[in-house]
Amino acid sequence: MQSSFPLFPEAASSISSDVDLLYFFILAVSSFFAILVSAAVVCFAIKYRRRHPDDVGQDIHISIVLELVWTIIPFVLAMVMFFWGADLYFRLARPPADSMEVFVVGKQWMWKVQHPEGVREINELHVPINRNVRITLGSEDVLHDYYIPAFRVKMDAVPGKLTTMWFKATKVGTYQIFCAEYCGTQHSGMIGQVIAMEEHDYEAWLAGGRTTGTAVENGERLFTQLACITCHKTDTSGRGPVLAGVFGSSVQLMDGRKVVADENYLRESIMNPQAKIVLGYQPIMPTFQGTVSEENLLQLIAYIKTLKTPAATPAAGAPAAGQPGGQ
Repeated sequence: MQSSFPLFPEAASSISSDVDLLYFFILAVSSFFAILVSAAVVCFAIKYRRRHPDDVGQDIHISIVLELVWTIIPFVLAMVMFFWGADLYFRLARPPADSMEVFVVGKQWMWKVQHPEGVREINELHVPINRNVRITLGSEDVLHDYYIPAFRVKMDAVPGKLTTMWFKATKVGTYQIFCAEYCGTQHSGMIGQVIAMEEHDYEAWLAGGRTTGTAVENGERLFTQLACITCHKTDTSGRGPVLAGVFGSSVQLMDGRKVVADENYLRESIMNPQAKIVLGYQPIMPTFQGTVSEENLLQLIAYIKTLKTPAATPAAGAPAAGQPGGQ
């Protein structure tokens, strides 16, 4: 029977055992040397203590081999920890291409969740087991941190920026979500639950929870309501760049730089369009800071990401439809 207060949270994701193994390795190495050094200090203090007021210490000449040994061994162990940890870090920092998308927005003091299919949750996250889940995180106010101990994953939700994390749940169950960054007076109450379900149970739950349009449909509706469509047309006749195919592409800026059009680039272009002016276009786009909420922003980005470059060949002299132009 599992204790009500386990020393370690349950390991319930594909990466949990790897993280635990590294942790216990570091703990074992640190404990070994802490005990070794402490025991040596006690033994030497007793053995070489001053026994008479007139005692004078003698110079000690240590073997160069011994000095190399106690330098090289800790260095090798430190490098093992470094490369092992770096491998885990890069695996956690790169969501698999086949991951399902979920949007999470932190707000004092709750977690607001949007599934691409249109289902919304507060302080809960339903996911299927054995499927990669990519979470895009935003914050409406202050710095938060989305932490799921059983999955051994955590990521800051940063105001003015989008961050990502991913996991693959391996066990059906309910697991705690915490905010791991102090965010105000009710920080300790900013908790939630991940409900990991069998695939068929998740699909049934998803079907029963659809009350609004999908994230892409809502983003398309906002794109029209905010009059974005008047400047960002499907051809090069608009005052703004064609957005079809822009996501993931390299964008040439007015100042000579090139940037990749990822989620944060799209976010900044909506909230602070003057920050990066695309070559060939004027800085005439108004800011939507304070007009578009963080949730609506994620919907707009979800819609823009679906826009693909038309297959038709452009007219002579005109840039391809997917070629980014400007704000």
